[in-house]
Amino acid sequence: MKILKQFLCICLVAFLVSCGYQFEGGGYVHNDVTRVAVKVLENKSSETSAGITFTNALIREIIQKTDTKVVDESQATAFFEGTIKAITFATVSRSTTESVIERRVSAVVDLRLINKDQEVIWSVKDFSSYEEYTVSEDMMTDESNKREAVEKIATRSAEKLISKMLINF
Repeated sequence: MKILKQFLCICLVAFLVSCGYQFEGGGYVHNDVTRVAVKVLENKSSETSAGITFTNALIREIIQKTDTKVVDESQATAFFEGTIKAITFATVSRSTTESVIERRVSAVVDLRLINKDQEVIWSVKDFSSYEEYTVSEDMMTDESNKREAVEKIATRSAEKLISKMLINF
């Protein structure tokens, strides 16, 4: 009798665990794009490392959330290319007319997915995202806060763009 109860408990747990719950994401970035290359985004902003930051965020998001493999361009069925059109800064709050407490950094990005025949199969223009950060009187801390805000924008942009593309989303 004890073995029967244990067996029924195990069956019940297995049933509850397999009730149709699944992780979000999966699928290919677009239709049959199983292997994709990601070119470093062209950076037209004054932030020197923004192209690499946004490109790395896009690669991470593809690897983590899709079934599409990131490969070298010679092995890819399609590739991403794009441009960081602008990264701008605006004051959000001040303690005095001369002392800024918080800034908003905004980014505008164009992104395209291009197949082997050089046809654009997906694109977005003027995709924007922003993040606020605390301004510090210490120049090193301020630069670190600004860099962290740009990284958050890159990650958030990649998350939103890839989720828009997923065929199973």
